[in-house]
Amino acid sequence: MARVDYFEDPAAPKANSVVPSTTAIVADGQGRIALVKRKDNELWALPGGGMELGESIEQGAVREVKEETGLDVEVVGLVGVYTNPQHVMAYDDGEVRQQFSLCFITKLLGGELQFDDESTDIAWVAEGDLASYPMHPSMRLRVQHFFDRRALPYLG
Repeated sequence: MARVDYFEDPAAPKANSVVPSTTAIVADGQGRIALVKRKDNELWALPGGGMELGESIEQGAVREVKEETGLDVEVVGLVGVYTNPQHVMAYDDGEVRQQFSLCFITKLLGGELQFDDESTDIAWVAEGDLASYPMHPSMRLRVQHFFDRRALPYLG
């Protein structure tokens, strides 16, 4: 399903739904993080997605990481809570979703790096190389908060 992201855009359509979702920082032993290149907007992003009925938000993060990267992880921390009402995603079915996402820090347990049908590429990316990866501003904010090694999770 195609989507258009609106970030602090006064011309954005009005939200008509909120779906709890996750993103996850998956770091390897060299300090690089896993990013996927999304098909729907052709931008690099952290793995993640919507929470499903019957699972906790942490279980949703673990499931989404496995589906989108092939990696097995365990949630070990929280980067932040991202609920900016000026960030909405408009889908071609008429849904306009207000952002509501928790970004988790994970511990890599195993698996093999591979992307799913929602992505066109996947990569381990070092902090110094992030500028060359096109990202949505809200995704870049999450990544920056992780690399800032904040003492407390971001709330916003």
